[in-house]
Amino acid sequence: MNIKEETQKMKLAAPQLAASTIIQRNQALTQIAQTLSAHKAEIFAANQEDMTAAQESGIAPSVQKRLKFDEGKLTDVLQGINQLITLPDPLEKISLSRELDKDLTLYRISCPIGVIGIIFEARPDALVQISSLCIKSGNCAILKGGKETARTNKILFTLIHESIISAGLPSACMLQAEQHNEIDELLSCHDNVDLLIPRGSNQFVQYIMNHTKIPVMGHADGICHIYADKECDFEKSIPIIIDAKTQYTAACNAAETLLVHRSIAADFLPLLEKALNANHVKIRGTQEVNAIIPCEVMSEDEFDTEYLDLILSIKLVDDLEEAITHINRFGSHHTDSILTENKKTAAVFMQMVDSAGVYHNCSTRFADGFRYGFGAEVGISTGKIHARGPVGLEGLVTYKYKLFGSGQIVGDYASGRKQFHFKDL
Repeated sequence: MNIKEETQKMKLAAPQLAASTIIQRNQALTQIAQTLSAHKAEIFAANQEDMTAAQESGIAPSVQKRLKFDEGKLTDVLQGINQLITLPDPLEKISLSRELDKDLTLYRISCPIGVIGIIFEARPDALVQISSLCIKSGNCAILKGGKETARTNKILFTLIHESIISAGLPSACMLQAEQHNEIDELLSCHDNVDLLIPRGSNQFVQYIMNHTKIPVMGHADGICHIYADKECDFEKSIPIIIDAKTQYTAACNAAETLLVHRSIAADFLPLLEKALNANHVKIRGTQEVNAIIPCEVMSEDEFDTEYLDLILSIKLVDDLEEAITHINRFGSHHTDSILTENKKTAAVFMQMVDSAGVYHNCSTRFADGFRYGFGAEVGISTGKIHARGPVGLEGLVTYKYKLFGSGQIVGDYASGRKQFHFKDL
């Protein structure tokens, strides 16, 4: 397959998809949900082949969990699609309406980004989520999944592609790249591809960012923190920490570092240690932490580690300011949470921590498009331009200016014969 030629076709199909009605796009999503349900046995069989190959090749168990696509994952993606269907059309929304002069009116109206390339490792459910969001937002999608789930990705893409065609959407609005060399071909298609969204390891995302002229949206690490303040509720806080670390350890929003106010450490850490041990979490900490509970001693410069495993780093801090400084230095600006019963302390934390998500008294695992009510997400952006945090429909649209006139020319305004009066409508 010639990626450049295919992306040229997509570039031409993009305006057609953008012009489709919300009824057509919702019908496509409904058809996808029905088709996936009807063919789930084939999907699970393909995934079992991928899982067997992963086990035989010695892929780590934490990664294998991300490869699995079972009844639970199918239920989740179907819930996401159904939630997406209920959301309003993100296109043709007017965000500015202004009369520049009599019979000269300007509108700013939302529209799709165009052609989006999504390159992801593991997680075949991501293919369904990404496809659904692109369809709803009117964007053409190029999908490149990891080789570890090639069989699962293939059948999922085929079923989804057939569904959108049957709903009347352009065939060229969706493309699957299957060969590894096609990634580099895709990275060179800056004339046809408007945005790249990489999902995967730090090394993988950095490679994408460093080898393309196409704008890239995404995050390279998920080093999430929890700060247990001196006024935290122990009974409330410990389950939050356990959930953030263990509910899905391989996710980018799992907590990797716990900061504990020094004044509560002697009482808090033994209780936490018991809960962590019960959940098979290995503890790493500073010498100070090791003086209170048994742990593997780590140095200060190791706090920038994303474990994606049942390992938690712990450090003691003197106060809120030190916690904030640590997070802003070592964190990845993904999601960080404070545990405290003092609302003023929480407000300072949430103002000063420079992350896409800042939480109070809840698990970092809530950083998710589905849990935010977005239907799903194409990824989580830790950048600050265009979209930030879980990227749902709003992050997949941009806008254009439409100006309606009645014969006006700039020369009249430059000469002073006419004047703008700028009236918002």
